[in-house]
This record gives sequence, C-alpha cells and structure tokens, in this order.
Amino acid sequence: MRVPVLSPEGQPLMPTKPSRARRWLKSGKAKVVHNDLGIFTVQLVSKPSDTKTQPISVGVDPGKKYTGIGVQSAKVTLWMAHLQLPFDTVKRRMEQRRMMRRGRRGRRINRKVPYSQRAHRQARFDHRRFKKVPPSIRANRQLELRIIKELAKIYPLTTAVWEVVVARGDKGFSPVMVGQYWAIDQLKILLPVVTQEGWQTFLLRQQLRLEKQKTKKGDAIPATHAVDGISLAASQFVRYRQLKGKQGWWEGSVDITPAPFVVVRRPPICRRQLHLMVPSKAGVRRKYGGTITRHGFRKGDYVKAEMARRVVYGWVSGDTERQVSVSDINWKRIGQFSAKKTCLVKRSTGLLVLPNKGLSNLPPLRGQI
Repeated sequence: MRVPVLSPEGQPLMPTKPSRARRWLKSGKAKVVHNDLGIFTVQLVSKPSDTKTQPISVGVDPGKKYTGIGVQSAKVTLWMAHLQLPFDTVKRRMEQRRMMRRGRRGRRINRKVPYSQRAHRQARFDHRRFKKVPPSIRANRQLELRIIKELAKIYPLTTAVWEVVVARGDKGFSPVMVGQYWAIDQLKILLPVVTQEGWQTFLLRQQLRLEKQKTKKGDAIPATHAVDGISLAASQFVRYRQLKGKQGWWEGSVDITPAPFVVVRRPPICRRQLHLMVPSKAGVRRKYGGTITRHGFRKGDYVKAEMARRVVYGWVSGDTERQVSVSDINWKRIGQFSAKKTCLVKRSTGLLVLPNKGLSNLPPLRGQI
C-alpha cells in the first residue's frame, strides 16, 4: 500500500509508505488533505528534497453498466475501483421526460381548430448530423472521466490506457462507438491516451496470472472489472515482443500487490420537478425532487445517524418534517432517523464512495499458463 503525497503547491509526487507518512504527520512535516474519492492523502508543509516521479498509469475498462479502473506503477498496485454506471437510471428518466413533454404538448394543442392552424412545434434541425452522444452513454463516460480527473490530482499519472471496442462492419456511427471516441478525445486533454483491444487485455491478464470472474458481472469485487483495469495499466510496463516468423516473448516486469478497493456510483437524486406527469387537484403541486432538505442537509451528504442505540453511516436520500432518510450505497433506505440525532460527516461531492475494509488482493489464476 502507498499513500499519495502532494507538494506544498498541491502538485502530486510519488506515493510513499504509510509508516513514513505517519512520521511526517507526527513531526509536523505534512498534513492530511481530503479529496472526493476518500483516498487518504498527505501534503508536505515544506519544500521536498526531490520532486522526481516514476511512470504511473491508469487503466480503464469501460462498460455499459459497470467499469473497472486501476492505478498501477512498476512496483506496486496503488488503487482499484468498481464503478456502477448510471446508464439505466438516465435511460429511464429520459423516457419519463419524453412522456411528460408529449403530455404537455397534447394539452396545449387546440383540436377544435383546423389542423393547419394548430400550435404544433416547428420542425427542428437534423440533430443526427453531428454524431450526438446519447445522454445515457454520455453519463457513463462523464463518470469515468470524473474519476480520472480526481486521480490526476493526487497521483502523478503519466499515461491512461483505454480498452476500445472494435465494431465489425460499418458501425462507426453507433452510440457506443461515438461515445467511445468522444471520451477518448476528452481524456487526451488531460493525459496521453493509449488504446488497447480486449484480446490484448486477455493475453496480458493471463501472463500476470490474474483470474477474472466471468459470471455475475454486477458483483462489486476486484475480480469482475477492476482486474481488467489493473491489466490495462500494467500494459505500460510489460509488453509482448515478437520477431517475424519467430516465437515471441514478454519483456519488462511489474508487481501486482494488494491495494485499496472502492465502489463508486452517482447518487440517483431526483431533480426538482415543477411539472409532474399528472397534475394534482386544484392546481396545487406538491414538492418533488431537489437536493436541499429542510434540516440543513443535502441529498448525498454522508452522515452518522443514531436511533435506539443503533448507529449507522449512510447518505441522505430524503426528509420529512422531523426526520432524515438515510440510504446505503445502493440507494436503499436504511431507515428514517431524527434530524436532531443525525450528524454530518462529509458534504456531498456528487459521488458515493464505499471503501472496502483492509486491502483487496486480485485472485491468482489457477493452473499453468
């Protein structure tokens, strides 16, 4: 395990051992700083003696519902993550928005006048000419980019390795391909990007003797998707060389070690809706959605709640007149607690991060390669 280190100006330096970080904190040479991913990070108070860094790469295995991310150096595995993507949530809300819009337009049209005189909306421009990224896929890629930007603030990243989907035939216009190209272009602004295909990741994972769980892809464990993120990141240190007509060999070395593993997702907060799908009686619309509660908390805040000698930690998901609803990372309500017995631990950052207790180790591959 390594602890990220920042310079007095906030520039990321090479991570250090926890024992050294503790000595720095005890002697007053460093202080603890916080970040949106909940990674324990220290910042030096005085100018360091050396600011040289070594190559550190981040691997991204993007998917439709889940994504694996890994941060790797040549000597140690630094961080792993399992991202639960908001694809289904955004798709469902876009369908609901379309239904609400059609309902409002239907109520607005006066069907007593001739068809040519009705208040139909004007024809829009051809929005498919510019390869528009669908909102559901854009939300997936934006969450992945958000995580990489947060990692770049605390780790001196040198390369980002992105696993690409190679479509067969003329499918370059598909939403998946368009979203992939858009995300890579956005990532190139931050880091140099190296693309890699799935079969290359498979061969390197076999060489590193890492086993992947091919069933139950939704399990929030390192063996489902984070293992591919680490394999992608390790590709910058281990490569396959082959001469023409001769047998190839693996060149380089990398050490896969136990590392912190977290589960990250977006809080599925309902935005404030001024017009519900079905109008209420007497024209009075009830409050629905929004991020602010009446007790000073925001939806997505990490809190500590107590009730009947029961103490729980979770995220604020709603409120009543005197109570606060606390939910787990899957946004399932744990319970409703008194607002007076609910304490704020951390303000909402737009991310739900559930760290795993202790260090997680990637499972070794069984049998011989």
